[in-house]
Amino acid sequence: MRVLAILLLGCWSGISGAEALRWGFSPADGMPYVEVRNHQLRSGFTHRLGSRVGQRLDLDVRFVETPNKRIEEFIQRGRIHLICNANPDWLAEPQRYHWSPRLYQEEDVLLQHDSDAPMTGLQDLHGKVLGTQLGYIYSLPLMEAFARKLVTRQNVRDLDSGLYLLSRQRLDALIDMRRPLAYRLAQHPELPLHFSDWVVQRYDLHCIYGQHLPVAVERLDEVLLELRDSGAIAQMLDDPRAAPQ
Repeated sequence: MRVLAILLLGCWSGISGAEALRWGFSPADGMPYVEVRNHQLRSGFTHRLGSRVGQRLDLDVRFVETPNKRIEEFIQRGRIHLICNANPDWLAEPQRYHWSPRLYQEEDVLLQHDSDAPMTGLQDLHGKVLGTQLGYIYSLPLMEAFARKLVTRQNVRDLDSGLYLLSRQRLDALIDMRRPLAYRLAQHPELPLHFSDWVVQRYDLHCIYGQHLPVAVERLDEVLLELRDSGAIAQMLDDPRAAPQ
């Protein structure tokens, strides 16, 4: 009996000491991806996805605030194990990391003031001031236009600040992912703003893994692929506040 008790105690210690899955999130992503209060992730798609993956893997998940400019640093140091809503083109050395299967698509689009002429391409931005996110990498033609001073990049503190400046015509346009822009516009239909018909860039989004995962890479890929192919990820994007199943 004493031997059995020692064995059980050892097993329990191993289980209780299992490392939590440290899941990064960018506070700049906004809803429907992240809702952050006091630097803590409270709800949104990222919270739902991480919680669902943790349930499937029988792992605790700890969400870690990760600024866009520090993603690679946090992953290399092991401060986070993974972060989603990512694309290889946004990192300096994407080949150093493992990338999950494609999970969903997004696109960068413009918001304009209702009184301004339509913007249908990059030429229409020349000489204009564009509201952007700090540390965010946009399409190559747009980044080249910033470098050549053809378009003035003005980083905004957050999406609400950008909407305020644009509604007061202190910006000529605002660029962001379509889902966060649509989410905020739906909450503020009184704003004199609309989407441009121009899709600046469309891209796939993945999760990026570091070297310190507490689970096999293949198993994490498998779970994410199951969630994508079953339609669960699309459901979570459509209803980001619902409790994870």
